[in-house]
Amino acid sequence: MTSSTTPVLGTELTIGGMTCASCAARVEKKLNRMDGVTATVNYATEKARITYPEGTSVADLIATVVKTGYTAEVPLTPPEPDLGPEPDGEGGEPGGHGPAAAAPDQAFAALRQRLVVSAALSAPVVLTAMVPSLQFDNWQWLSLTLAAPVVVWGALPFHRAAWTNLRHGAASMDTLVSFGTLAAFGWSLWALFFGAAGAPGMRHGFDLTAGHADGTEAVYLEVAAGVTTFILLGRLLEARAKRKAGAALRALMDLGAKDVAVLRGGAETRVPVDALRVGDRFVVRPGEKIATDGVVVEGASAVDASLLTGESVPVEVAAHDPVTGGCVTVSGRLVVEARRVGADTRLARMAKLVEEAQNGKAEVQRLADRVSAVFVPAVLLLALATLVTWLLLTDDVTASFTAAVAVLIIACPCALGLATPTALMVGTGRGAQLGILIKGPEVLESTRAVDTIVLDKTGTVTTGRMTLDAVTAYEGEDASELLRLAGALEHASEHPVARAVAAGAAERLGRTVGELPVPVAFENVPGLGVRGSVDGRRVQAGRAALLRAEGIEVPGVHTPGVVHVAWDGRARGVLTVADTVKETSAEAVARLRALGLTPVLLTGDARPVAERVAAEVGIDADRVFAEVLPEEKAAVVRRLQDEGRTVAMVGDGVNDAAALATADLGLAMGTGTDAAIQASDVTLVRGDLRVAADAIRLSRRTLATIRGNLGWAFGYNVAALPLAAAGLLNPMIAGLTMAFSSVFVVTNSLRLRRFT
Repeated sequence: MTSSTTPVLGTELTIGGMTCASCAARVEKKLNRMDGVTATVNYATEKARITYPEGTSVADLIATVVKTGYTAEVPLTPPEPDLGPEPDGEGGEPGGHGPAAAAPDQAFAALRQRLVVSAALSAPVVLTAMVPSLQFDNWQWLSLTLAAPVVVWGALPFHRAAWTNLRHGAASMDTLVSFGTLAAFGWSLWALFFGAAGAPGMRHGFDLTAGHADGTEAVYLEVAAGVTTFILLGRLLEARAKRKAGAALRALMDLGAKDVAVLRGGAETRVPVDALRVGDRFVVRPGEKIATDGVVVEGASAVDASLLTGESVPVEVAAHDPVTGGCVTVSGRLVVEARRVGADTRLARMAKLVEEAQNGKAEVQRLADRVSAVFVPAVLLLALATLVTWLLLTDDVTASFTAAVAVLIIACPCALGLATPTALMVGTGRGAQLGILIKGPEVLESTRAVDTIVLDKTGTVTTGRMTLDAVTAYEGEDASELLRLAGALEHASEHPVARAVAAGAAERLGRTVGELPVPVAFENVPGLGVRGSVDGRRVQAGRAALLRAEGIEVPGVHTPGVVHVAWDGRARGVLTVADTVKETSAEAVARLRALGLTPVLLTGDARPVAERVAAEVGIDADRVFAEVLPEEKAAVVRRLQDEGRTVAMVGDGVNDAAALATADLGLAMGTGTDAAIQASDVTLVRGDLRVAADAIRLSRRTLATIRGNLGWAFGYNVAALPLAAAGLLNPMIAGLTMAFSSVFVVTNSLRLRRFT
């Protein structure tokens, strides 16, 4: 094993030639046997994500995959989301251009051509075999002529893969299909050329179960051709569905602008977006996409971020406001200074998070992988046992052969391999469309057990912006004068509380902030408040201690969030400042309760303020943790866990990062800091708490879909194999149901695209 001090490197390989879950399991097993290597191979995305120690090269990894019987290569560009070809035939690169796009497109076209030709040739063979009235003299020879190209050319990918696996001492789903179709075809050739089946006037019945007849007169050409066609159809539908599953991520990547008008030397120059550098200034006109993350330096506009965040209402931006690449300007012209480019942009990081989630494996899938690894050899043994048992019990060669071939063909592990990846692809892709970024499949399993959700107050339940909440003038004082003098004095300060007082005072007086009087001899007293002269009056505004220091008596209870105002040596009233509760927070808390979660409010604010916010949004007073220091937030989460609760945490600030990492499930507001987002399991792109409920619902729905898929895949094989072994399934029907099982799993996953 490698030393803990050995540097660990990482790469991603595109794996070719995999046709089922057992292939992926075999490649993964071989890679993980290399010293210090940890690999995860995803059948649906055809990617291997690998970490390896220094001293091991990528060439070594590729050689191991090749020795296993598959192909491997490093993607042409740094690892990007595996998008697959577009549903209309376009490729994986944005816009469907370049060699990366052409390869999957050509493979899909070749598969479609192979299916069309095979179906056209197989249809008469199957119909003639199933309907005796259509059988004419020497019909069997026409069937042979039509079936031969299907079995040889149509099924060539299965035969080629089976041979490759055989040379490496392995077996896969292709082994089962190849053995089954060649056995049926070979039997038919023997019966036609050396038995009685080739005689003119021979008639052949069709039975849904294992047929009982003279073996020398039985031909299975319809089985060989029909099974090949059905499995090719299943492969095509599976490929098409997988492309749809990646559509959301493809759309996310395609959001980015392709070129940009950069300001250089005072003139606009159109350059590819890849040529942008941090500090460049570029122009965005109405209807254009913002090329990269930056800050507006000139102009104002409404910005539509709906494709990025799921929020339908455009946001107004002006100078000094941040903007995100991929958003569309609606009205005005903007000049933006680039702050993040390339892989560092918010859009690129979102796509990377989604891709990593899609490439991961849920714990339930690991069980499926272990089953798939031994499944095919077990089926080969079962088919042989079926043949021998039938021969011993019935001495009926035809029925024995039919049952054994049905076992080979019906036992496809594809559905097992597709159960998790397809649901993950669709679920995480749909999440990205709704502004929900799920980091990995293990997150889905966490959401199922969560019963308590801790909500950080500031910036999560509230806007994080202070506003003037109440004005209380003492007896005999004029509230308007209180507002005018306090607002004028506070306007000279940059403190958030001062700004809230100034803005609130101006609004209640029906003025703009600029219309308030200008103070003179202004002084900011750190930690206490401000003082100065307004219209010839000596005014103080701030904490009670500030007034007392000036020898002014302050009546009443002195609670946090209250600004005491005095002038000319006497206290005149108080202004209450509070963090505004978001309009959607109460609805969000109700939705979280409906999901069976107990909401908890966590804040560093004073208890009266915290309880007021809790009452407003519907959180019980005994579920409020107030006056909690930033470093104590994680301890609160641990205390709840010690009570036996499974805890989710929603936060947005640097001081929430430890609590987010400590929680069983961490959800970070995308409007928050990078530290919080990095520590979380789920990122909510919008600053709307309702999305937290959506994220948990989507995660639970995706996990339920995965479990349903695996239940179907396991159940199908558990039920189908005994039926086939008992001779109750014609091999052709077995081929049809096998193809259907994979299509069912993928189609079931696609239902997640309708999640709202």
